[in-house]
Amino acid sequence: MSENEHGTEDKIQFDTPKQVITLLALTALVPIVIVVLVTQFIANMRSVDKASPALAPEAVAKRLKPVGNVAFDNAGDAAQGPKSGEDIYKSVCSACHATGVAGAPKFGDKSGWTSRLKEGQKHLVATAIKGQGAMPPRGGGAGLSDLEIERAVVYMANSAGGRFKDPAAPAPEKAPAAAPAQDKTPAPEKVAAGAPAAGKADGKKIYESACAVCHGAGIADAPKPGDKAAWAPRLKSGMNALYVSALKGKGAMPAKGGNTALADADVKAAVDYLMGLAK
Repeated sequence: MSENEHGTEDKIQFDTPKQVITLLALTALVPIVIVVLVTQFIANMRSVDKASPALAPEAVAKRLKPVGNVAFDNAGDAAQGPKSGEDIYKSVCSACHATGVAGAPKFGDKSGWTSRLKEGQKHLVATAIKGQGAMPPRGGGAGLSDLEIERAVVYMANSAGGRFKDPAAPAPEKAPAAAPAQDKTPAPEKVAAGAPAAGKADGKKIYESACAVCHGAGIADAPKPGDKAAWAPRLKSGMNALYVSALKGKGAMPAKGGNTALADADVKAAVDYLMGLAK
Protein backbone atom coordinates (compact mmCIF):
# COMPACT_ATOMS: atom_id res chain seq x y z
CA MET A 1 0.00 0.00 0.00
CA SER A 2 1.32 3.44 -0.92
CA GLU A 3 2.11 6.32 1.41
CA ASN A 4 -0.72 8.46 -0.05
CA GLU A 5 -3.27 5.80 0.72
CA HIS A 6 -2.27 5.80 4.44
CA GLY A 7 -2.68 9.59 4.57
CA THR A 8 -6.19 9.34 3.17
CA GLU A 9 -7.30 6.94 5.92
CA ASP A 10 -5.81 9.01 8.81
CA LYS A 11 -7.37 12.39 7.85
CA ILE A 12 -11.04 13.37 7.64
CA GLN A 13 -11.74 14.86 4.27
CA PHE A 14 -14.75 16.82 3.05
CA ASP A 15 -14.96 16.10 -0.63
CA THR A 16 -18.22 17.90 -1.33
CA PRO A 17 -19.42 21.49 -0.75
CA LYS A 18 -22.45 20.13 1.13
CA GLN A 19 -20.29 18.67 3.87
CA VAL A 20 -18.39 21.93 4.26
CA ILE A 21 -21.62 23.95 4.54
CA THR A 22 -23.02 21.52 7.14
CA LEU A 23 -19.91 21.84 9.30
CA LEU A 24 -20.00 25.63 9.15
CA ALA A 25 -23.69 25.66 10.07
CA LEU A 26 -23.13 23.46 13.11
CA THR A 27 -20.17 25.56 14.19
CA ALA A 28 -22.28 28.73 14.05
CA LEU A 29 -25.32 27.11 15.73
CA VAL A 30 -23.58 26.03 18.97
CA PRO A 31 -22.86 29.56 20.34
CA ILE A 32 -26.34 30.69 19.29
CA VAL A 33 -27.93 27.90 21.32
CA ILE A 34 -25.76 28.79 24.33
CA VAL A 35 -26.75 32.48 24.12
CA VAL A 36 -30.45 31.57 23.87
CA LEU A 37 -30.28 29.29 26.92
CA VAL A 38 -28.46 31.88 29.05
CA THR A 39 -30.92 34.60 28.00
CA GLN A 40 -33.88 32.41 28.89
CA PHE A 41 -32.38 31.60 32.30
CA ILE A 42 -31.89 35.28 33.13
CA ALA A 43 -35.39 36.11 31.93
CA ASN A 44 -36.86 33.47 34.21
CA MET A 45 -34.99 34.90 37.20
CA ARG A 46 -36.32 38.40 36.54
CA SER A 47 -39.86 37.28 36.06
CA VAL A 48 -40.26 35.72 39.54
CA ASP A 49 -43.82 36.06 40.81
CA LYS A 50 -43.47 38.33 43.83
CA ALA A 51 -47.04 37.50 44.86
CA SER A 52 -46.12 33.87 45.31
CA PRO A 53 -46.90 32.56 48.85
CA ALA A 54 -43.38 31.17 49.00
CA LEU A 55 -42.01 34.73 48.91
CA ALA A 56 -44.30 36.12 51.62
CA PRO A 57 -42.36 37.73 54.53
CA GLU A 58 -43.71 35.13 56.96
CA ALA A 59 -42.62 32.25 54.73
CA VAL A 60 -39.17 33.75 54.21
CA ALA A 61 -38.77 34.41 57.94
CA LYS A 62 -39.79 30.84 58.70
CA ARG A 63 -37.14 29.49 56.36
CA LEU A 64 -34.51 31.77 57.89
CA LYS A 65 -35.53 31.02 61.47
CA PRO A 66 -32.70 29.50 63.58
CA VAL A 67 -32.97 25.88 64.52
CA GLY A 68 -32.98 26.75 68.22
CA ASN A 69 -33.38 29.74 70.50
CA VAL A 70 -31.77 30.64 73.83
CA ALA A 71 -34.31 31.78 76.42
CA PHE A 72 -33.57 33.45 79.76
CA ASP A 73 -36.17 32.71 82.41
CA ASN A 74 -36.85 35.83 84.50
CA ALA A 75 -39.90 34.37 86.17
CA GLY A 76 -37.93 33.87 89.38
CA ASP A 77 -37.11 37.57 89.56
CA ALA A 78 -40.74 38.52 89.06
CA ALA A 79 -41.90 36.30 91.94
CA GLN A 80 -39.23 36.51 94.62
CA GLY A 81 -41.73 36.02 97.41
CA PRO A 82 -41.77 37.75 100.81
CA LYS A 83 -38.65 39.70 101.82
CA SER A 84 -36.48 38.66 104.74
CA GLY A 85 -36.60 40.42 108.09
CA GLU A 86 -33.11 41.82 107.54
CA ASP A 87 -34.06 43.32 104.17
CA ILE A 88 -37.16 44.97 105.62
CA TYR A 89 -35.25 46.33 108.60
CA LYS A 90 -32.61 47.88 106.36
CA SER A 91 -35.10 49.41 103.94
CA VAL A 92 -37.79 50.61 106.37
CA CYS A 93 -37.20 50.12 110.10
CA SER A 94 -33.60 51.30 110.35
CA ALA A 95 -34.71 54.90 109.73
CA CYS A 96 -35.71 55.07 113.40
CA HIS A 97 -34.41 51.92 115.09
CA ALA A 98 -30.81 52.36 113.94
CA THR A 99 -30.44 55.67 115.83
CA GLY A 100 -33.23 55.45 118.42
CA VAL A 101 -35.28 58.30 116.95
CA ALA A 102 -38.35 59.27 119.05
CA GLY A 103 -37.62 56.61 121.66
CA ALA A 104 -37.49 53.71 119.21
CA PRO A 105 -35.42 50.88 120.74
CA LYS A 106 -32.09 50.67 118.94
CA PHE A 107 -31.16 47.60 116.97
CA GLY A 108 -29.20 45.19 119.19
CA ASP A 109 -29.79 47.22 122.40
CA LYS A 110 -30.77 44.56 124.92
CA SER A 111 -31.73 47.06 127.62
CA GLY A 112 -34.03 48.88 125.23
CA TRP A 113 -35.75 45.69 124.11
CA THR A 114 -36.05 43.84 127.47
CA SER A 115 -39.52 45.09 128.40
CA ARG A 116 -40.79 44.64 124.85
CA LEU A 117 -39.53 41.07 124.60
CA LYS A 118 -41.62 40.21 127.66
CA GLU A 119 -44.76 41.26 125.76
CA GLY A 120 -44.23 38.37 123.38
CA GLN A 121 -43.94 37.94 119.66
CA LYS A 122 -47.66 38.11 118.88
CA HIS A 123 -48.18 41.40 120.73
CA LEU A 124 -45.13 43.08 119.18
CA VAL A 125 -46.19 42.06 115.69
CA ALA A 126 -49.71 43.42 116.25
CA THR A 127 -48.25 46.71 117.52
CA ALA A 128 -45.98 47.01 114.50
CA ILE A 129 -48.88 46.38 112.12
CA LYS A 130 -51.25 48.88 113.77
CA GLY A 131 -48.63 51.44 114.81
CA GLN A 132 -48.02 52.94 118.23
CA GLY A 133 -46.86 56.35 119.45
CA ALA A 134 -44.58 57.95 116.87
CA MET A 135 -44.38 54.71 114.86
CA PRO A 136 -46.86 54.71 111.95
CA PRO A 137 -48.70 51.52 110.89
CA ARG A 138 -46.31 48.95 109.41
CA GLY A 139 -43.42 51.24 110.26
CA GLY A 140 -44.33 53.41 107.28
CA GLY A 141 -43.99 50.54 104.82
CA ALA A 142 -47.61 50.46 103.67
CA GLY A 143 -46.85 47.86 101.01
CA LEU A 144 -45.43 45.31 103.46
CA SER A 145 -47.43 42.17 104.20
CA ASP A 146 -48.18 40.90 107.71
CA LEU A 147 -45.65 38.13 107.15
CA GLU A 148 -42.93 40.61 106.24
CA ILE A 149 -43.73 42.80 109.27
CA GLU A 150 -43.48 39.76 111.54
CA ARG A 151 -40.14 38.80 110.01
CA ALA A 152 -38.78 42.30 110.66
CA VAL A 153 -39.99 42.20 114.27
CA VAL A 154 -38.39 38.79 114.81
CA TYR A 155 -35.12 39.97 113.24
CA MET A 156 -34.88 43.04 115.51
CA ALA A 157 -36.05 41.23 118.65
CA ASN A 158 -33.59 38.36 118.22
CA SER A 159 -30.74 40.83 117.66
CA ALA A 160 -31.37 41.99 121.23
CA GLY A 161 -31.44 38.54 122.79
CA GLY A 162 -34.94 37.41 121.87
CA ARG A 163 -35.77 33.90 120.80
CA PHE A 164 -38.71 34.57 118.55
CA LYS A 165 -39.51 32.09 115.81
CA ASP A 166 -39.14 33.31 112.24
CA PRO A 167 -42.45 32.67 110.45
CA ALA A 168 -42.34 30.31 107.52
CA ALA A 169 -43.36 31.45 104.07
CA PRO A 170 -46.80 30.27 102.94
CA ALA A 171 -47.02 27.44 100.44
CA PRO A 172 -46.85 28.74 96.88
CA GLU A 173 -50.22 28.95 95.16
CA LYS A 174 -50.83 26.99 92.01
CA ALA A 175 -50.52 29.13 88.93
CA PRO A 176 -53.90 29.70 87.23
CA ALA A 177 -54.49 28.17 83.83
CA ALA A 178 -53.20 30.31 81.02
CA ALA A 179 -55.90 32.36 79.35
CA PRO A 180 -56.38 31.83 75.61
CA ALA A 181 -54.41 34.19 73.43
CA GLN A 182 -56.29 37.19 72.14
CA ASP A 183 -55.72 38.83 68.81
CA LYS A 184 -56.93 42.22 69.98
CA THR A 185 -54.21 44.80 70.36
CA PRO A 186 -54.34 46.26 73.90
CA ALA A 187 -55.20 49.92 74.16
CA PRO A 188 -52.32 52.21 75.17
CA GLU A 189 -52.10 52.78 78.91
CA LYS A 190 -53.21 56.15 80.16
CA VAL A 191 -50.56 58.01 82.12
CA ALA A 192 -51.94 59.67 85.21
CA ALA A 193 -51.41 63.39 85.57
CA GLY A 194 -48.27 64.15 87.52
CA ALA A 195 -46.88 60.65 87.09
CA PRO A 196 -43.10 60.49 86.57
CA ALA A 197 -41.80 59.92 83.07
CA ALA A 198 -40.66 56.44 82.11
CA GLY A 199 -37.25 55.70 83.57
CA LYS A 200 -37.47 58.57 86.10
CA ALA A 201 -37.54 57.87 89.84
CA ASP A 202 -40.93 58.33 91.54
CA GLY A 203 -40.18 60.79 94.35
CA LYS A 204 -43.60 60.39 95.96
CA LYS A 205 -43.34 56.62 96.10
CA ILE A 206 -39.84 56.78 97.59
CA TYR A 207 -40.97 59.34 100.18
CA GLU A 208 -43.85 57.11 101.26
CA SER A 209 -41.62 54.04 101.61
CA ALA A 210 -38.59 55.60 103.30
CA CYS A 211 -39.15 59.18 104.47
CA ALA A 212 -42.76 59.28 105.69
CA VAL A 213 -41.87 57.44 108.90
CA CYS A 214 -40.27 60.57 110.35
CA HIS A 215 -41.34 63.43 108.09
CA GLY A 216 -45.00 62.40 108.11
CA ALA A 217 -45.24 62.77 111.90
CA GLY A 218 -42.50 65.36 112.39
CA ILE A 219 -40.41 62.97 114.46
CA ALA A 220 -37.16 64.44 115.81
CA ASP A 221 -38.05 67.84 114.32
CA ALA A 222 -38.23 66.43 110.79
CA PRO A 223 -40.11 69.05 108.71
CA LYS A 224 -43.52 67.79 107.64
CA PRO A 225 -44.50 67.70 103.95
CA GLY A 226 -46.02 70.99 102.82
CA ASP A 227 -44.99 72.92 105.96
CA LYS A 228 -43.59 75.99 104.20
CA ALA A 229 -42.43 77.66 107.41
CA ALA A 230 -40.40 74.62 108.46
CA TRP A 231 -38.89 74.17 104.99
CA ALA A 232 -38.12 77.85 104.31
CA PRO A 233 -34.64 77.94 105.93
CA ARG A 234 -33.73 74.65 104.27
CA LEU A 235 -34.77 75.93 100.86
CA LYS A 236 -32.43 78.89 101.31
CA SER A 237 -29.45 76.53 101.55
CA GLY A 238 -30.11 75.36 97.99
CA MET A 239 -30.97 72.03 96.41
CA ASN A 240 -27.39 70.76 96.30
CA ALA A 241 -27.04 71.18 100.07
CA LEU A 242 -30.35 69.37 100.61
CA TYR A 243 -29.23 66.52 98.37
CA VAL A 244 -26.00 66.13 100.35
CA SER A 245 -27.84 66.14 103.69
CA ALA A 246 -30.28 63.49 102.49
CA LEU A 247 -27.54 61.30 101.00
CA LYS A 248 -25.06 61.53 103.87
CA GLY A 249 -27.45 62.11 106.77
CA LYS A 250 -27.78 65.03 109.15
CA GLY A 251 -28.71 65.25 112.82
CA ALA A 252 -31.12 62.45 113.70
CA MET A 253 -31.67 61.59 110.03
CA PRO A 254 -29.48 58.67 108.90
CA ALA A 255 -27.89 58.51 105.45
CA LYS A 256 -30.52 58.05 102.73
CA GLY A 257 -33.23 58.17 105.37
CA GLY A 258 -32.03 54.84 106.72
CA ASN A 259 -32.57 52.97 103.46
CA THR A 260 -29.02 52.54 102.18
CA ALA A 261 -30.31 50.38 99.32
CA LEU A 262 -31.73 53.47 97.59
CA ALA A 263 -29.83 54.85 94.62
CA ASP A 264 -28.65 58.45 94.80
CA ALA A 265 -31.11 59.38 92.06
CA ASP A 266 -33.98 57.93 94.13
CA VAL A 267 -33.01 59.96 97.19
CA LYS A 268 -32.79 63.13 95.10
CA ALA A 269 -36.21 62.40 93.62
CA ALA A 270 -37.69 62.18 97.13
CA VAL A 271 -36.05 65.51 98.03
CA ASP A 272 -37.49 67.08 94.87
CA TYR A 273 -40.93 65.79 95.82
CA LEU A 274 -40.75 67.28 99.33
CA MET A 275 -39.42 70.58 98.01
CA GLY A 276 -42.23 70.75 95.49
CA LEU A 277 -44.78 70.51 98.30
CA ALA A 278 -43.07 73.26 100.28
CA LYS A 279 -42.87 75.85 97.49
